[in-house]
Amino acid sequence: MIRSDEIRQVVREHYAGGTATGCCADTDCCGGTAEEGLQGFIGPSLGCGSPLAYAALQSGETVVDLGSGAGGDVLRAAQLVGPTGRAIGVDMTPEMIWKARQNARRLDVTNAEFRLGEIEHLPLSEASADVIISNCVINLVPDKALAFSEAFRALRPGGRLAVSDMVTAGLLPPSVRADPATWAACIAGAVDLDDYLAMIRAAGFERVETVTSTPGTPGQVFSATVRAIKPPA
Repeated sequence: MIRSDEIRQVVREHYAGGTATGCCADTDCCGGTAEEGLQGFIGPSLGCGSPLAYAALQSGETVVDLGSGAGGDVLRAAQLVGPTGRAIGVDMTPEMIWKARQNARRLDVTNAEFRLGEIEHLPLSEASADVIISNCVINLVPDKALAFSEAFRALRPGGRLAVSDMVTAGLLPPSVRADPATWAACIAGAVDLDDYLAMIRAAGFERVETVTSTPGTPGQVFSATVRAIKPPA
């Protein structure tokens, strides 16, 4: 069984190298990930869906992106929440944080910031976000339940979660899950969609629903977008 620290190291090295293509490079398992409205953005763009399309962002809100990469979703979110709002990206790869900050400066987006950290241990205070999004990242995390618990902690009562991720229909073969390279490729870390939804509910979220997904067959990965609500106080 591959250890959690090995998974993190492989994933960090994969995305730090600057040549990562993401899970959608050679498959049709993903939804659209176009960098719309970001003239001058320099990738990579590694998502598998469009969580912002289901986040219903409002002016003045604070939105956090788990695993923000080069910052595309954060910069779009910053535009949507306007100058009175904030968009925060969290990523464990220093190289990606640097690229995201460069993109923010290049596009002159002043209400976006990027913080180095692991999404299982968010560098955020309790109840500090209105919305949390993530795009094809939680599948890379060894402890997904902890990541969802951290998202719940960081959200204000009534806050919203919208995540796009790679999931499966049924279990993947043990040989696949034991291969570090397939973890970095968004395959080995994917879990059954029903189990994924159950982890979100176990973290405390309500109204958990799958809003869109690509076709999935047993033994293969596919993308799904899920949203949920933290109960009001």
